[in-house]
Amino acid sequence: MKIKQLRDIAGLIIDMDGVLWRDSVPIGDLPSIFNKLRVMDIKFILATNNATRTIEEYRQKINNFGVTLEDWQVITSAEATGIFLKRKYSGVINAYVVGQPSLKETLITFGINVVDETDKNVQVVVASLDYSVTYNKLKHASLLVRSGCEFIGTNPDVTFPTPEGLIPGSGTVIGAIELASEKKATMMGKPEPLLYQMALERLALEPDTVLGIGDRLDTDIVGAQAAGIHTALVLTGVSTKDQAEHFHPSPEIIAPSLDAILNNPG
Repeated sequence: MKIKQLRDIAGLIIDMDGVLWRDSVPIGDLPSIFNKLRVMDIKFILATNNATRTIEEYRQKINNFGVTLEDWQVITSAEATGIFLKRKYSGVINAYVVGQPSLKETLITFGINVVDETDKNVQVVVASLDYSVTYNKLKHASLLVRSGCEFIGTNPDVTFPTPEGLIPGSGTVIGAIELASEKKATMMGKPEPLLYQMALERLALEPDTVLGIGDRLDTDIVGAQAAGIHTALVLTGVSTKDQAEHFHPSPEIIAPSLDAILNNPG
């Protein structure tokens, strides 16, 4: 698919970090961008690997940039984790979580018990970006994984973009536990297709009518391809144009920004 065919697209699944903003700095005129989508009658959902905020916190963040969204229009890897665990386990789920309070809060909304180091009855270790990560957290998590607990990672992003540059992401924390436990985590977020599949269900659209837009080849683009939807890489985040042109299969659209895609609908 080429940019000129964007008019044939009925829905967008849009990444957040590196596409809509870098930390607290918006990328482009977000109210104008989302007004264009509404004028073009294109449905959209924001889908992020970042599990450091709840759905309400993400809605508030984009609202601060002048854009109003409904709950169903935001999906995170934290939600995907909760859905996966509830589908897999029929009884009580006790999870030890290395991650932000928002991840724990999200899991609790799915009926998952978030336990601390004193609880001996643990089925699952969930790891993600944790701004308060400590050696003791990593130690306890790795010991639990070695003892037989299932090991879940929210997303593999080793870094994420900020105005300062690329900083350590969820994959850095998960990687430390993987090294210590000698066991790979099962990932919930992109490049696994679950987030995109959830978005397709909410949009009620067929994959060939939907475009996934992201800034990372190894997560956003690979995940969209796995879900069977069209792909667009914007150059406002992690991956570069040269990397995209040499990536196989390459994104169908490579654009300077999200706004540039919408300004060239064909």
